[in-house]
Amino acid sequence: MGTQDQKPANAKKKRRPSRSAHHPAVVILSGVFTFLLFLAVGGGIVAWYGQREFTAPGPLTQETVVFIPRGSGARDVADILERDGVVRNALFFLASQQLTRRGEQLQAGEYRFPPGVSLARVLDDMVEGKVIVHQVTIPEGLTSQQVLDRLNANELLTGNPRLPQEGTLLPETYRITRGMRRDEILTRMTTEQQKVVRELWEKRDPSIPLKSPQEMIILASIVEDETAKADERPRVAAVFINRLNRKMKLQSDPTIIYGIVGGKGSLGRAITRADISTPTPYNTYTIDGLPPGPIGNPGKDALAAVANPAKTKELYFVADGTGGHAFAETLEQHNRNVAKWREIEAARAAQPATPPANGAGTGTTAPARAN
Repeated sequence: MGTQDQKPANAKKKRRPSRSAHHPAVVILSGVFTFLLFLAVGGGIVAWYGQREFTAPGPLTQETVVFIPRGSGARDVADILERDGVVRNALFFLASQQLTRRGEQLQAGEYRFPPGVSLARVLDDMVEGKVIVHQVTIPEGLTSQQVLDRLNANELLTGNPRLPQEGTLLPETYRITRGMRRDEILTRMTTEQQKVVRELWEKRDPSIPLKSPQEMIILASIVEDETAKADERPRVAAVFINRLNRKMKLQSDPTIIYGIVGGKGSLGRAITRADISTPTPYNTYTIDGLPPGPIGNPGKDALAAVANPAKTKELYFVADGTGGHAFAETLEQHNRNVAKWREIEAARAAQPATPPANGAGTGTTAPARAN
């Protein structure tokens, strides 16, 4: 019996390479997996870099004010921000806006950005509309034309609104933003005025001889122009209410001026005797009762004074030289007050360098005749 070399029993058999390893589908899947792995790693790096740039300090070196006009699209906004140095790259801003604030409107307006402001903060501010807020103050007693002139002179505002009706605006301090339309401000002033008038008319003294809210506005516009002192308004209103109750002419100097110049507001000279006696629809020295419309836009205090005037028997008042007025119940008392005022006027005329007190020359004077 012959002998042969034999392999150990525990020797491992040599494995052949699997045919499936070289299958085209496996190769493709392996390549896809490798590609996806590359994308995941690369995408993670890009995401990390993008997040860092999104929250990192921006390129601004000093505080900057940027104005975004109304109607600006996202690309317009991005270009403006890059141009003004707020962001480094307009395209990166657009990409960040799409990824983090997609579907949210970037608000137009004027923005103040601090040095080093991040892109994240810029987007937050613009989506939330954290614009710079300004103020415009409309003093009491201005005519609608004077109010419109003030708004037209304000370079922050835009548009060419129509002239509002006299007495329909509420004098107040209003918050505005750059680029806001002037008619928006006028609409707000009208809405606020209607609200105040409605509330005061509902709470008015039922004994006052006024038939409508419009009549309250008309008389309040006269009271507003007669005195600048808040504590005098209820008393001045009472004088006119008492005169209406007695069927006396109101004899208010500001109505003479409005009858001559209308919405211009200022006569530019002293009232003459000819002015007093010349009839106009607004001259309360020649007409009975109230004029046909307001002579300006009264404030809340003047409207409130007319709605609930002081309880007095006074029928006259004249300037007293201190910025206020001297009141009287009788013509005799009033004429004495007028004489004192004439003395003050004469003394001032002798010293032209002394400026006249506020309110001089206004009020229900009429010293030469009974009313």
